[in-house]
Amino acid sequence: MRKFIEKLFGIDKIKAETAEAVKLAEESTKVAKDAVEAAERAKEAEELAKLGPKDRATKLKEPWVGVLNTHVNKDNIRNGFFELDWNEHFVLKLKQEGYGFDGDADEEIVDRWFRELCANVVVDGDYGGAVNTGVIDIASVRKNNK
Repeated sequence: MRKFIEKLFGIDKIKAETAEAVKLAEESTKVAKDAVEAAERAKEAEELAKLGPKDRATKLKEPWVGVLNTHVNKDNIRNGFFELDWNEHFVLKLKQEGYGFDGDADEEIVDRWFRELCANVVVDGDYGGAVNTGVIDIASVRKNNK
């Protein structure tokens, strides 16, 4: 009887149209939500692209270390140092790898790592002991440059 009354007054059509409108509204809401999320991701990617390597890594909570400059003593070329920069995530990674503990200065932790890195470069390069750089025959170099 109820269905008959709904059909008689067109209520069944109104219910069907309402259900369809609700379905379309839900789909539209999902599409709009997806578009907003995509726009937010694009904006974040654009912001990340504007950042330098250290700031980008820091924002992404990734370890980062870089060489800012290499200094060589002009009076004694055998002396010099590297100027390093790093983020807190790099120091945390070093602590996790056993290079330091809470309370140690970040500089000390990074220095321990860098010293070991340099030592490994020497060992891996088989540069143990005296390095034979050869002999330059200055007389022949002068003769060829004339």
